[in-house]
Amino acid sequence: MDLKLGDILEGIIVDFTYEGKGVVKIDKFIIFVLGGVIGDKVSFKITKIKKNFAEGEVLEIIEPSKDRAKNKLDLEEAVGVIPLVEYDYEKGLEWKREKVKKDLEKIAGLKNIEVKDTIGMDKPYRYRNNVQIAVGEKNKKIVIGFYELGTNDIVDMESSILISKKANEALKAIREWIDKYDIKPFNKKRNQGNIRHIGIRSNKEDKLMIILVTANKKIEHTEELVKSLKENNVISIYQNINNSKGSATFGKEYKLIYGHESLIETIGKYRFKVSPNSFLQVNTTQVEVLYDKAMEFLNPQKEDVVADIYSGIGTISLYIAKKAKKVIAIESVKKAVDDAKYNALLNDIQNVRFLKGKAELIFPKLVDEGLKINKLVLDPPRKGCEKEVLEAIIKVSPERIVYVSCNSSTLARDIKILVENGYKVVEVQPVDMFPHTVHVETVVLMSRVEK
Repeated sequence: MDLKLGDILEGIIVDFTYEGKGVVKIDKFIIFVLGGVIGDKVSFKITKIKKNFAEGEVLEIIEPSKDRAKNKLDLEEAVGVIPLVEYDYEKGLEWKREKVKKDLEKIAGLKNIEVKDTIGMDKPYRYRNNVQIAVGEKNKKIVIGFYELGTNDIVDMESSILISKKANEALKAIREWIDKYDIKPFNKKRNQGNIRHIGIRSNKEDKLMIILVTANKKIEHTEELVKSLKENNVISIYQNINNSKGSATFGKEYKLIYGHESLIETIGKYRFKVSPNSFLQVNTTQVEVLYDKAMEFLNPQKEDVVADIYSGIGTISLYIAKKAKKVIAIESVKKAVDDAKYNALLNDIQNVRFLKGKAELIFPKLVDEGLKINKLVLDPPRKGCEKEVLEAIIKVSPERIVYVSCNSSTLARDIKILVENGYKVVEVQPVDMFPHTVHVETVVLMSRVEK
């Protein structure tokens, strides 16, 4: 197809990409466009041209999709954070189910695989218990908000429908503090300024932890900020120092400015310590649904010895421990392991062995040393499992595996390997952990094929 930058075309959005951009096909040539939902007929301008695809931005919605959301929201957030918010929520749940199914068919080679309907939320807003909000400058004005999809451009916002009202009040107080005391945002190119991001964590009680990410060790006027935030349900304020020029949001050094060292979160019957850098699923309501489903699939019994690989702060481990004989939990982040041990004490659980180290090193070593387990849980990061972990699983051959994944592509890749080595997929359940985005959490039950 003969395209030039700046060309204006028309087409119908037929799908979403893994980022949330719209997919338009013209004469079999694929164009990814920013803005719009499936079914929209749009006009768009070409902004980038590659050999096998092009990119564009929507200029006008000529004919709106019949599947557009009926609710009208006054949105300030970037489309990169909530790209499906204008798409009918139930249709979005169907799309996520189909995405999981397609990945299992195309990548894992599983034909006619049954995938259950995605479990959604009754109220799919204000669900995030953890956000990182960027601070920058545009046209000599402070901008505070999320990044627009695929860019480093911050979309300025006064509030967000992703976080609680109390969290929005705290964000407003921080904005006012930045304006009043002329706190300069960090500029990577000039290596000037200080504040880079605002982290906000919350628990079910709407108690808040604020994390100010700065380039310098010193922050001016913190006493005034503490005084303001204490009136907004904030019980903990940290400074995180990140003086790198890279893209990482957080640096390694955390400094407690005010209040408690951690939040206490309740999931089901259990209580968990949440530190500023703890990994915890961002949707507290849906995480209970997710863990209940994982427990249903695992079906732990009093004689079971279970491995929990990529165990984080011990959330799934402690769920399992009450019903199993023993749990071996493996996690690479020291602070997460420390929190997990604290959480075990907090919940009076004594039959979990927490091990710190990379899963690809620790788990194969345990297996070589004769580890005996009969069930296993995997909850890896988006990149999925390392091949060493999969090889060790195949060697130890647990009768039942529960795989929890936030990336259906790497999930399918790993399942393919397990299926080729003696396992079958029994059940697949998507859970909508991230409403109005293209991301979906999936729980898969696998069992060993008896010879």
